[in-house]
Amino acid sequence: MMFQRLLLAGLVLMLGACSSIKSGPPPTPLTDFKATAKFAVTWQAKIGDAGRYVLQPAIDKTRVVAVSQNGHLIALDRNTGKTLWKTEVGMTVSGGVGGDENMSIVGGDKGDVWAYDANGKLLWQSKVSSEVLSVPEYADGVVVVRSGDSHITGLDARDGKRLWSYERATPALVVRSAASVTILRGSVYAGFAAGKIVALELKTGNMLWENTVSQPRGNTELDRISDITSNVVVDDEQACAIAFQGRVACFDPAQGGPLWNRDISSDKGMMLLRKYLYLADVDGVVMALDKSNGSTLWKNEQLGLRNTSQPYAYSNFVVVGDYEGYLHALDREDGHFVARTKLDGSPVLGSPQELDDGMLVQTRDGHLYALKLN
Repeated sequence: MMFQRLLLAGLVLMLGACSSIKSGPPPTPLTDFKATAKFAVTWQAKIGDAGRYVLQPAIDKTRVVAVSQNGHLIALDRNTGKTLWKTEVGMTVSGGVGGDENMSIVGGDKGDVWAYDANGKLLWQSKVSSEVLSVPEYADGVVVVRSGDSHITGLDARDGKRLWSYERATPALVVRSAASVTILRGSVYAGFAAGKIVALELKTGNMLWENTVSQPRGNTELDRISDITSNVVVDDEQACAIAFQGRVACFDPAQGGPLWNRDISSDKGMMLLRKYLYLADVDGVVMALDKSNGSTLWKNEQLGLRNTSQPYAYSNFVVVGDYEGYLHALDREDGHFVARTKLDGSPVLGSPQELDDGMLVQTRDGHLYALKLN
């Protein structure tokens, strides 16, 4: 029953988003600007569409491994995009791909978790409590899987056997999301419904600390949704999370002590890079924050209501995708546009990922693009 309510909440919110585009304020139209950089496609490949899921490829030293909703698992040469191998996963894939150069891991809509070796051969199958909506993460011999009912399960990477499980009570309404976990130095960081953030021990699943990013506010259950729907971002100094209809907050990653917070709502997530936090808020505004105190360094409001993706920052640029399949490059110093390109026209839902001196992007319709900015 709880999971039915979770699915209902997801449908309510997704329908609300669609209706806001049709009957509410329209997405901000794109305007011309003087380009000072240019996107260049290094290679592209067709994987198969992601359907209603947010599917991300995995990148290792020599390969990119990507998957479609229909279970087409494909390994590509990371330099050329040439197909190395293909295999058919016998389930509807709703989360993936995780792993490393020796193992690729995907999750399914019935809670199945399957692992494949470097040649695409099935290593093991396991099962968790409900559908896997996010990327299974792997570190130090443990595969960590987050399922749609907010359970987190640690699996033995050798055979898929369960090592530990962490679960917590959830409110009646929660946002359906593709949030996974973040692993750093033997700790697993995750955000939850009602604005909670926790740190767990990787080997045992024992809770190291818990704190609150955002308190639910409002008179109705919908108003009081304040869920963390994206990955926690972590470095040696801070663990930061942002809540939908809530706040962004940073904590000491070892002890969980609060460092700062401020009111910003986002369902897309953030990127933490050196001294800065880059994020797209719930209205599509892209901004850079000082990670030491949360102060705004710059913001670009020209992508309002365009379902702007989580930013990817590298070199002198911040790159985001939108619902029409555009990639936008912004200057990291002040946020002005420097380049734009259109991919296959379908939404860019996941964040661009680091690939050498460029990026890798998977669209909803299942095209995979390796790009550089010149």
